[in-house]
Amino acid sequence: MWSQVYDPFGNMLLSAAIALLPVVVLLASIGIFEVRAHLAALLGLATALLVSILAYGMPVPMAGMAAVYGAAFGFLPIGWIILNVIFLYRLASEKGEFEVLQRSIGSISNDRRLQLLFVAFSFGAFFEGAAGFGTPVAVTSALLIGLGFPPLAASGLSLIANTAPVAFGALGTPLVALSAVTGLDLHELSAMVGRQLVPFAIIVPFWLIWAFVGFRKMLEVWPPILVAAVSFAVPQYLVSNFHGPWLVNVVSALISMASLALFLKVWQPATPMTELPGAPEMVTPLNDLVPAHSFADLRRAWTPWLILAVCVFFWGTPQVRAGLDGLWIQKIPVSGLHEMVQKVPPVVPSPHVEAAIFNVNILSATGTGILIAAIISGLFLGFSVRDLVRNYAKTIYVVRYSLLTISCMMAIGFVTRYCGSDATLGLTLAHTGWAYPFFGTMIGWLGVALTGSDTSSNVLFGGLQKITAEQLGISPVLMAAANSAGGVMGKMIDAQSIVVASTATKWYGHEGSILRFVFFHSLALAALVGLLVMGQVYVWPLTLMAPWESPRANGSCAKTCWSRPAHDLRRSA
Repeated sequence: MWSQVYDPFGNMLLSAAIALLPVVVLLASIGIFEVRAHLAALLGLATALLVSILAYGMPVPMAGMAAVYGAAFGFLPIGWIILNVIFLYRLASEKGEFEVLQRSIGSISNDRRLQLLFVAFSFGAFFEGAAGFGTPVAVTSALLIGLGFPPLAASGLSLIANTAPVAFGALGTPLVALSAVTGLDLHELSAMVGRQLVPFAIIVPFWLIWAFVGFRKMLEVWPPILVAAVSFAVPQYLVSNFHGPWLVNVVSALISMASLALFLKVWQPATPMTELPGAPEMVTPLNDLVPAHSFADLRRAWTPWLILAVCVFFWGTPQVRAGLDGLWIQKIPVSGLHEMVQKVPPVVPSPHVEAAIFNVNILSATGTGILIAAIISGLFLGFSVRDLVRNYAKTIYVVRYSLLTISCMMAIGFVTRYCGSDATLGLTLAHTGWAYPFFGTMIGWLGVALTGSDTSSNVLFGGLQKITAEQLGISPVLMAAANSAGGVMGKMIDAQSIVVASTATKWYGHEGSILRFVFFHSLALAALVGLLVMGQVYVWPLTLMAPWESPRANGSCAKTCWSRPAHDLRRSA
């Protein structure tokens, strides 16, 4: 048994600086020195292993198995999703269906801003709600490329759009995990996250179009942006607060898509923007694409993506997952790591042994649902079985470096998790006293940036958020929710998501450009979430959103104790 040490140098700032080295090496390699993503990931992994062994004293075999475990998780479930989404994209492209899809979306609006809004925000939110784990970025990036968007715009803007829905992704998985590790009520967490993210469900669509074309051109289409935003935000609030986290994104996305499509039947911009900023001149203006295909052609073009939506939603339901796991699943304890690492206070209330079990759930994995959707779609489009096999082999070859990169990224996350260096970073931010509501939110952002998953960030830092909040006299539900709400803004800069975007757009080797494009947006939006959480602690009437004790599960109300005022919190800190 090996116990984690969170301050190996006896100085939290120095320990945090050492703990941050793998992230610095990884991001600097990609964003500054423009090293190929898979090589940068290998450099980051080597750094993480050295830090875990030399600085934190983690046994060498244990560190190696943590890397192997992370790499395996990088392929299943994450790489498995990417591989099969790209396979479906290749099948649709080879039959020319993307051209028809392009024209059909052009029939909704020939304005590029509104196409982006519909595809990246509203349509992408559905896939986030149904599947998560990189699916929406892969799908929307591929669709935007098919619509003629430049690779940087398709990649970066898909990442920005995929923020507001992330906390409720994969049928609420991040919050289910957060509830499990903290012991806090799931419905209370869902309601709090809903209150925190609703403003950003309205802000993000405007931010998305602003990032695309600038403020003035964004104002030209503010009515449909507002329609898409409000029709998403209101259902998000209602479902998260009065039902739970499971169907928040699915319901909100469907209502947003329908509302936007209906609104655009009666409103179009006076001067449609048919050109694409940064696009090559060969891209055909949508004015020339609007002439419609027959209904049969449109049905044929949309069918693969409808099949994908149905399969992804079907595979995402807990009952289906449980049924498929009941047919076949292998739970493999990771030798030399399972129950060999012990977390200790203050990260957890009492010493806790970490499990390390790799679930080989190939039947219930979301990527399997996508593969079945691709096979069905391929047969529907007229491919023979031999053609499908040939295209799949080509897809594996095309994404080989991306799969390696994703596996290495996850290996970094697992090494930092099991050696405890990620907890060092969280504890450093936890020592910020009265400013903790802001920096606690940034812990969630950091967690997602490190792990690539809001679920993983919640598992990693959920307990820390609860403990620190109770020590400072802040609602633990508030801070646990802030971890998830702040984390969603880190999704656009985690290396895994960037690689997914570059793979989906076939813009290999440009991960540094994507990172530089989205970094400011990620940090700025995370800071805004942090300021909102600060307001929920200190500023009335926002404090009314953060009760110390919430209504009991039976519906009766407990004694309500609101978050302490600022002067009390400073004194306790």
